[in-house]
Amino acid sequence: MIKYIFLLLVLISCTGNKNSVTKQNQQANLNLTIQQAERLSSLPLKCIQQEYPNKLGQVLNNDSEVKSPKNLHPAFYGCFDWHSSVHGHWLMIRLLKEFPNLKNRVAIRQKLNQQLTKENILQEVNFFKTKFNDSFERTYGWAWILKLHQELLTWDDKEAKKWAENISPLAALVTEKYISFLPKLNYPIRTGEHINTAFGLSMAYDYSIQIKNNAFKLAIQNRAKDFYFTDKNYPLNYEPSGYDFLSPAMEEVDLMRKILPKSEFILWFEKFLPEMCQSDFKWEVGKVSDRSDGKLVHLDGLNFSRAWCLYGLAKYDTRYKHLLKIADQHLAFSLPSIIDGDYMGEHWLATFALSAMLERKAEHIIAD
Repeated sequence: MIKYIFLLLVLISCTGNKNSVTKQNQQANLNLTIQQAERLSSLPLKCIQQEYPNKLGQVLNNDSEVKSPKNLHPAFYGCFDWHSSVHGHWLMIRLLKEFPNLKNRVAIRQKLNQQLTKENILQEVNFFKTKFNDSFERTYGWAWILKLHQELLTWDDKEAKKWAENISPLAALVTEKYISFLPKLNYPIRTGEHINTAFGLSMAYDYSIQIKNNAFKLAIQNRAKDFYFTDKNYPLNYEPSGYDFLSPAMEEVDLMRKILPKSEFILWFEKFLPEMCQSDFKWEVGKVSDRSDGKLVHLDGLNFSRAWCLYGLAKYDTRYKHLLKIADQHLAFSLPSIIDGDYMGEHWLATFALSAMLERKAEHIIAD
């Protein structure tokens, strides 16, 4: 009997150790390592100069404007659509900053030098000035241009400084467009797709701080309060919609966390999502039925969107520490699928995965 008890204890111990190792391995796979960086950077590197297939969103005024994507948008014609090309450039730049010794660093710099020229960017600026195209990519693409410019402004690198200078006219135009547009937007757009107001404002707010544009910053703060400050009891069971790649709830939370004083935000958040404040809160991941469908695959992006917002909360205050596990679950669920060979996900999902992994970085997260 003693022999059997001993064997049972050994088996339990081995199982426990195995589970512990498995958990550690799963956690390690979520960390942003150079191996992950090379995996992620390979996706936009592969498509940044791939012109087709391509989804254009411009208004045609006459026959002379029927041009190829590359002729219309010489800087941002790859990766299926304009905004995916923009944030693909951001991804490569951010990873070069994080990991200067990337194996594909030479190829990345070569493509960035080819795409982000002064002439190419000025043509992008001129496109926004064509009739009926002043609202092109409002506000999702606008936000990513600002994010791209911000990344370059914060990089002490000779080539990056040149790229930042080249992009400056486009970033300035987008900033002007935002300041002009916000007073006209009477109601927020709460969808989980590109035109989500909170997502765009969150990125724009970060940029306004970076460039020290106080008028832009105040405009965002004021509209965010107008749109969201009285929100309460958000119906979380309504999320996600079938095509969401942004979490409407969490993008709103992420924005308000940035613009409100901490004590004010905590009171707001407890009214907005009281169930999320509970330590036993659970949230099912978004599940994709067909990753070859460009709309249905959006739900992988939703998981990453939720993850980066939840990580932001987890590091913001210890009372939200329980959300770290849920964020990990969302990131782990969709991360293996970003390189699945299907262009409908590959042309953009790496950016969302990187955004979540950057928020997860160990030095930013409250320790268990």
